[in-house]
Amino acid sequence: MSDDALTTTEVEDYLATMPHGMGRLNEKMGVELLEVSAERVVARMPVEGNTQPYGLLHGGASVVLAETLGSIGSGIHGMPDRVPVGVDINATHHRSATSGMVTGVATAVHLGRQTASYEIVITDERGKRVCTSRITCQLIPAERVGL
Repeated sequence: MSDDALTTTEVEDYLATMPHGMGRLNEKMGVELLEVSAERVVARMPVEGNTQPYGLLHGGASVVLAETLGSIGSGIHGMPDRVPVGVDINATHHRSATSGMVTGVATAVHLGRQTASYEIVITDERGKRVCTSRITCQLIPAERVGL
């Protein structure tokens, strides 16, 4: 597992190491990585196309963004011999977003040998907090998932 070796990993370099890039769900939702390291991961996502029937950002979309960020950070921390599997996630939705982009910032809370945990804060374009999430990933041997 990495110590601080990958703290300034270039986004394109990181995505090139992934067997499926950002993954189909993230592509459909328009998630764009901006910053990637084991300690901090930043991405943004459009509200448009990710809304519930009332035109508000879907709470599930916020959770997808949060899980993506926490899993990416955990994956970098576990490289090259361990991969992340989410075992717990929660989210508190503070306010709605109806347009523009939201930005998620995942900050490492714990980077251990077997688990990694992150707090993810999602804000709207005004910097107002939309959602706070926390994820814990178990770091399993890469060969268990065929990598």
